[in-house]
Amino acid sequence: MLLRELGMIRVAAVSPALKVADVAFNLAAIEEATLQAADQGVQLIVFPELALTGYSCGDLFYQQSLLENVRDGLKTLTALSEQTGMILIAGAPVRQSGRLFNAAVVMSHGRICGVVPKTYLPNTQEFYEERWFSSSVDLVDDQLTWLDEAPPFGTDLLFDVDGMPDCLFGLEICEDAWVASPPSGSMAAAGATLLINLSASPEILGKCSYRKALVESQSARCLAAYIYASAGPGESSTDLVFSGHSLVAEYGQILAATQRFQFETQLAIADIDIQRLVHERLRNNSYAACQADQDFLLVPVEVTERQADNLLRPIARNPFVPVGVEERQERCEEVFAIQTTGLMKRLMHTGSQKVVLGISGGLDSTLALLVTVKAFDRLKWSRDDIVAVTMPGFGTTSRTKGNAETLAAELGVTLRTISIDAAVRQHFADIGQDPEKHDITYENSQARERTQILMDLANQVGGLVVGTGDLSELALGWATYNGDHMSMYGVNASVPKTLVRYLIEWCAEAEFSGKAAETLHDICATPVSPELLPPDADGDISQKTEEHVGPYELHDFFLYQVVRNQFAPRKILDLACRAFAEDYSKAEILKWLKIFYQRFFAQQFKRSCLPDGPKVGSVSLSPRGDWRMPSDASSALWLSELDQVTGKDT
Repeated sequence: MLLRELGMIRVAAVSPALKVADVAFNLAAIEEATLQAADQGVQLIVFPELALTGYSCGDLFYQQSLLENVRDGLKTLTALSEQTGMILIAGAPVRQSGRLFNAAVVMSHGRICGVVPKTYLPNTQEFYEERWFSSSVDLVDDQLTWLDEAPPFGTDLLFDVDGMPDCLFGLEICEDAWVASPPSGSMAAAGATLLINLSASPEILGKCSYRKALVESQSARCLAAYIYASAGPGESSTDLVFSGHSLVAEYGQILAATQRFQFETQLAIADIDIQRLVHERLRNNSYAACQADQDFLLVPVEVTERQADNLLRPIARNPFVPVGVEERQERCEEVFAIQTTGLMKRLMHTGSQKVVLGISGGLDSTLALLVTVKAFDRLKWSRDDIVAVTMPGFGTTSRTKGNAETLAAELGVTLRTISIDAAVRQHFADIGQDPEKHDITYENSQARERTQILMDLANQVGGLVVGTGDLSELALGWATYNGDHMSMYGVNASVPKTLVRYLIEWCAEAEFSGKAAETLHDICATPVSPELLPPDADGDISQKTEEHVGPYELHDFFLYQVVRNQFAPRKILDLACRAFAEDYSKAEILKWLKIFYQRFFAQQFKRSCLPDGPKVGSVSLSPRGDWRMPSDASSALWLSELDQVTGKDT
């Protein structure tokens, strides 16, 4: 598959080896880096500010020989752009109308497509740029007439990559990014999805983290990618040291960075997902309301297609769960705090000081119980007023029932055990259901009986029923309508299944101890099951959810890509095959992806009437806020696209 078909472009930010004022050396370093990047499939490459001469030339910028060598060097690089099929962007001093400008030169397919001069020239402390250069505000001509092509010259240029919808880039130079209102903001408002900065930024204490934060925040604020190419230590001279800190960011996340303080050429290469950025903008009406404060000229540029053999960007197998332990612990702490605070507010508002919830010894009900206990502790209410109800039925195993009872005892909540066997059998007799027929009626009757018990107990004690169902179950419709689907406040409603387990493990380490923590670890090791079918011959769980609906790690991956990124089925399939290549075949992933779409569409009616519950992340299916979808929408379009993918493979 081509990168373009995935909506991506491969970019590189380079900190090249450099000698101040040695144009021949610098040109050779740029050429070598460009060829190296071409071998890695790069389509757009960016070099630092004044890369052909070095930033630290001082009064040598006035030297005729230096400037003439720059002109010859640009011709060489222009030819190189045709040879490699890449978009090549490099910083150089450019003369125009008796003025000298610090400029970025854009080259593509053997021609200089446009030149962008720097606007903000720092002239304090170690910086003296106004001594040598004019600002873009001093332009008197919008073309560089000394070049054969007479390319456009100005800050009003946006470059449109041919054959790649929405791949539009704009340029700013070093200090332009550090001012209160960077030019890149206006470029993004005008449609630029790639923002590029050519920089020569000397290193001092604390500047590295500040620079990183600046690039991250500007890419996030602009819903864009930000490519920052910075001069390396070869630029260091007299009183200043440069580190070569080049960065590639996308929507607030650093995708690639160079190693600092290396005299050898360093490249930061990443695949930018233009499609993802466009979807972020489409769903953000604040972006749509932004207006560029100037008009821009669209300049077409060409780039060679590249194969997407190995993507140079992270593809998270578990997009809801951070890989790093520290970040994951912080995520769990934050989610748990949101859940408990939401429940506290609902309890305070209703005046209810009692809670009823069903506990099964499974993951979801355990998390709901822990949230409720923490909420009561923060409110300084007695845990005795938490009524935890275990309701053994036809499929309940001794392991899950034992864990539920042990946990309730260790946490000091009120435990009630109410068997549903007799009530459900009477219900079967009333409706004429054969108890030996283990169909959907057999299963759902148990779930609804349990919900009836919880609701009536809540009336009895004057409390609220806390729901236990999670986000992944709601996405798949894996809940009994008006059974476990219903509650008075669903604390897990936007917590995906893959995160629930980590939340409980975090609670076992950070919030609880002793026998309670031991029990929590065993609950995490228990297979996911609603336990609505009888146990096997050994008394173990026979009904394992993931054997029926598919692995939750796959479904949570699908859910994130469908709802958060709005990607097309073929792209989700491709990304899933890359992320899970070691564990699932393409046929398996395709099978479960089809099931995901079928269930996601068919079960929307359950999500259209969900109880309230706290939103904890960027993906939520609340019909009141985050996901509005017709209950009767057809999945045919999405399934047809997957069938076409299948057809190509046969």
